Amino acid sequence: MVKRATVADVAREAGVSVATVDRALTGRSAVRPDTAQRIAAAAEALNFHAAPLLAGRIEPKLARCRVGLLLQRAEIPFYRSLGEALGEAVAATERFAGTVSLAHWAEQDPEAIAAAIRRLAARCDVLAVVSPDHPTVEAAVREVVDAGKPVFSLLSDFAVSARTGYIGVDSRKAGRTAAWMIARAAPRPGKVAVFIGSHGFQGHELREVGFRSYLREHAPQFTVIETPANMESNERARAIALGILAAHPDLVGCYVAGGGMEGIIAALREARLDPRPLAICSSLTAESRAALLDGTVTMLVAEPIDRICDDLVSRVAAALFNKQTDRGPLPLDLVGPENL
Repeated sequence: MVKRATVADVAREAGVSVATVDRALTGRSAVRPDTAQRIAAAAEALNFHAAPLLAGRIEPKLARCRVGLLLQRAEIPFYRSLGEALGEAVAATERFAGTVSLAHWAEQDPEAIAAAIRRLAARCDVLAVVSPDHPTVEAAVREVVDAGKPVFSLLSDFAVSARTGYIGVDSRKAGRTAAWMIARAAPRPGKVAVFIGSHGFQGHELREVGFRSYLREHAPQFTVIETPANMESNERARAIALGILAAHPDLVGCYVAGGGMEGIIAALREARLDPRPLAICSSLTAESRAALLDGTVTMLVAEPIDRICDDLVSRVAAALFNKQTDRGPLPLDLVGPENL
């Protein structure tokens, strides 16, 4: 007859005292997680009758993951809020033990952005990056992914043939939605303007393409005027917008498809046109919230920050277990003054 394993046998196998095994069994006082793991492993190896109980008392050991975030300048309110929200989401998740390394880039210099990606990859396990689309950046992403570290494009897609997945909305649909709103809400047909931050951002260009394509197909009575890129500068965006508003006082609508939103809002307030053109923006910040409430901005076709945070956590968790991570774009947030 095989001798039944005892508490003493488990203690000897695990290299702990009988009292420690007793505490693990009864749960009357805490046992260090690593010690509890050893006790449970010993109990299972000895076929101890209470092995399932011990296994059930062990807190699951979460995989550790260092998430690197590379965003635009921290002084841009949207990116400051986004960095905080993503950091909080990673720290709060129970799907893995996550920490965040947050970095920013100041200028749209592909070499500098590629270097920042490589620096983050040297100390992180997974990256999520905001970047213009450029071959130099794509080469850095491919290098990191080939080394076994997932890289996700964030908000605006780039390096499509190299990156692991995209986290953000369908930018073309966002542009078409903005055009749909203007075509239906403008007091009359007329001129409309599209403001973008940079032609280097695929997301900005796709919003503009979507905006123009909708009007061309469904509302050809609206004419889109040409506007230069503001390079994500509020000062430059304000100057461009003031020039457009002065040259086209009959403007019936404008769509802020990229950066410089705060500058364009300031210009709309300064111009004091009557009637004021409809204005559609793409990010919810303190400034755009105030502009919605005072009537300067009509609606936001916005990035859903809460769902972006959830999607990042889900993609990182899936990547840790080598599961499929590219799930397609996120739904848009449509925000007006009555649903803030």
